Amino acid sequence: MSRSARRITAVVLASGALVAAAALPAVADDHGHGRGHAPRSAVVLGKIQYDSPGRDNGSNRSLNGEWVTVTNTSRHSVNLRGWTLRDESRRTYRFDLRLPGRSSVRVHTGVGRDSRTDVYQDLRRYVWDSSDTATLRDAHGHKVDSKSWGHRHGGRH
Repeated sequence: MSRSARRITAVVLASGALVAAAALPAVADDHGHGRGHAPRSAVVLGKIQYDSPGRDNGSNRSLNGEWVTVTNTSRHSVNLRGWTLRDESRRTYRFDLRLPGRSSVRVHTGVGRDSRTDVYQDLRRYVWDSSDTATLRDAHGHKVDSKSWGHRHGGRH
């Protein structure tokens, strides 16, 4: 191998080591501040439609008009089997799916046929009140993310 080829190889390897070293503290930082909580997850709650559009007449269409989006922000798929989504009244949906990287799934309240992008709780009553909290927990029961809204929560989304 020529001297210039060895130099180029050394520069490339050194650059890779610097990039890896720079990325390491950010990952370690997530673990250091958890105080018993799970490390920050790439899976987060997205948009939430808590008030079904139109009249709340209890029809399946109206029930499916309320939903919570769960998004995987990483490039890698995440197994959500055993994860839960729960409201303040402890109504709980248990996941049984693998969420591909950089994708989302909507969790609808009513009855429907599950697909890659939409899953259904198969309930016949509304879940998400005008003032509520959606909490996502992993299969070990660790809180992954939550979102609150309404007057009891200061109107946050």
